[in-house]
Amino acid sequence: MHLFSTKPIGQLHEADDTANELRRTLDARALVMLGIGAIIGTGIFVLTGTAAANHAGPALVISFLIAGLGCALAGLCYAEFSAMIPVSGSAYSYSYATLGEAVAWFIGWNLILEYLFAAGTVAVGWSGYVVSLLEQLGVHLPPALTNAPFTKGAGHLEIIRTGALVNLPAVLVIAAMTALCYVGIHASARFNSIVVAIKVTVILLFIGFGIWVVDGANWHPFIPPNTGEFGHFGWSGILQASGIIFFAYIGFDAVSTAAQEAKNPQRDMPIGIMASLVICTILYVAVSAVLTGMVHYSELGTAAPVALALDRHPELAWLAGWIKLGAIAGMTSVMLVMMLGQPRIFYAMSLDGLLPPLFRKVHPKYRTPYIGTLITGVLAAVIGGLFPVTILGELVSIGTLLAFTTVCIGVLVLRYTRPDLPRPFRVPAPWLVCVSGALICLGMMASLPHDTWLRLLVWTIIGFLIYVFYGYRHSALRKSGK
Repeated sequence: MHLFSTKPIGQLHEADDTANELRRTLDARALVMLGIGAIIGTGIFVLTGTAAANHAGPALVISFLIAGLGCALAGLCYAEFSAMIPVSGSAYSYSYATLGEAVAWFIGWNLILEYLFAAGTVAVGWSGYVVSLLEQLGVHLPPALTNAPFTKGAGHLEIIRTGALVNLPAVLVIAAMTALCYVGIHASARFNSIVVAIKVTVILLFIGFGIWVVDGANWHPFIPPNTGEFGHFGWSGILQASGIIFFAYIGFDAVSTAAQEAKNPQRDMPIGIMASLVICTILYVAVSAVLTGMVHYSELGTAAPVALALDRHPELAWLAGWIKLGAIAGMTSVMLVMMLGQPRIFYAMSLDGLLPPLFRKVHPKYRTPYIGTLITGVLAAVIGGLFPVTILGELVSIGTLLAFTTVCIGVLVLRYTRPDLPRPFRVPAPWLVCVSGALICLGMMASLPHDTWLRLLVWTIIGFLIYVFYGYRHSALRKSGK
């Protein structure tokens, strides 16, 4: 049945060897920086506060460890796939080679949900910190131009008007990142490395100085008692918080979308994925511990919790401006990497005939998928300009968790269906790692709010309609009869 036809891995390698229109410029260091650039951003500077205030309290540290464990297991699976199949497309390409075309489309469609909505989500967080920094400098922007015109209502799918017109700073930063992605991955990676250095330095300053003003009383009770509703504190709150702040980790899989632009992907992709993941997990746990120790968790439900924590301690007021600058830099690099990843997903799907040919057009000078980049920029600007972080962050998390679950399963499937394939990197104890990774990701998905599942269902229906009426009919694999 063509719906579950798999793409031969040899064909993927052949396409990479003979028709790679993209430029190989990234080494292991650049890939690690790309991963850190994508991971550290809205998750650490925005979602830490709301997750602590509404779900986990000081036990947010445990939530980060659960999410980090799920990511580590999925990261090992990504590392095996990206070394074995070093092509653009990330989990989409891996699914096509193992689980079939229909599953690959489903995952590719959810990767669009991940990267596209992530860019918009981070742009909203970026806007919040920019507005806060400008106000500190005496510049006041009108609220109608700095807030989303829509937000969540009381019902599962209810969206209500806020009275604002558009989040203009979010739109403008997306436009700037689109321009940078348009001119090439080498320039983008160089810019990303500079930004990563800035934000990691600022985070280390926050940890180093913040630890001296921690009040141990703020950590009690470490796990606040459940309010009687699932997800509101207690262990269910810890689990729901892990699903929400999982958004903070999504960047590591964006490294795999750059496989076709890596100099030595068999060696460098596993290093880029796992090193960036380990470094960021350590930073996340340290920041969440210091943050909930500086301020009582109930006060952290704000768009700029790190800045709030510093405002509560006048002796650290000098650091507030630098933290906001670091947050802005951090989220800038996240948007950059997300917007590098999305056009390359479009590119891979278009090469397979599942999306129109315009998505695989490569710029003759810059060697980038420029049409896909422009389309990504326009859509991300609309998303970031109109919707709040509460809706967008949960949607991104559920789409990403679904992709991670599929990758974990795919590695195990391929071990039995194609044991002969050369694997430069192998997942250790695959039954334990792959099954545990899939179960943890599914558990975090199950903990997310019901309205997030409903929005995923709507998104999935739209995706399969596109596949039925375009992708299935134009599939290159189907036309080849393989």
